[in-house]
Amino acid sequence: MILDAKQTNIAYRCPSCGSGVISAVGIFSLSADMVKLKCTCGKSEMTVLYGKDGKIRITVPCPVCPNPHQFTITSNVFFKQELFALPCPYTGINAAVLGDLNLVKAELARSELELLDLMEKSGLGDLSAIRKTAGEALSDPQIDEIILYVIKELDEEGKIYCKCGESEQKREYDVEMQEDGILVTCKRCGASRLIPTDSHLGAYAFLNADELHLE
Repeated sequence: MILDAKQTNIAYRCPSCGSGVISAVGIFSLSADMVKLKCTCGKSEMTVLYGKDGKIRITVPCPVCPNPHQFTITSNVFFKQELFALPCPYTGINAAVLGDLNLVKAELARSELELLDLMEKSGLGDLSAIRKTAGEALSDPQIDEIILYVIKELDEEGKIYCKCGESEQKREYDVEMQEDGILVTCKRCGASRLIPTDSHLGAYAFLNADELHLE
């Protein structure tokens, strides 16, 4: 349990050297200025900024994607959660984690194993190869058909979840092909999710999904 509600620990994995970067962040240092967490290799950094609206904005390099991700969370979530993960929106692999130091270390180790498993299944040897692959355009014209098949299977199995909750009425979904992915939208509540098709890795991650959550 976090004893000091005004301090937490935050970590990310350097996409360049693969090292875990962990640092304690206090409310006073965060309120005074932007906090930067830099890897010892000097090739990556995470920034944490406390906004005037009381929300905390985090920019973190992703171990998978070629570009960093940006997250906005409340100060209560930032300082009072025992463990809180900020996952890559394309693969679900944690880009950053925060909370109790021991829990953060454990989650960092667990996500490393998850990343290594993804590398092995993708036939890629290191993080740089993953990031390069993630930025490449898909060359397989059948990938859209495969993703559409997975969406259909999830729908038939009742594994697509939205804001409608546990309604007994069967929900219907619109599936729309877009330039950078396939958009799934619930016709009743309007919740939606874009499944990216603009990278091999993003598409691969979805092919292994056992459920789909619309927001």
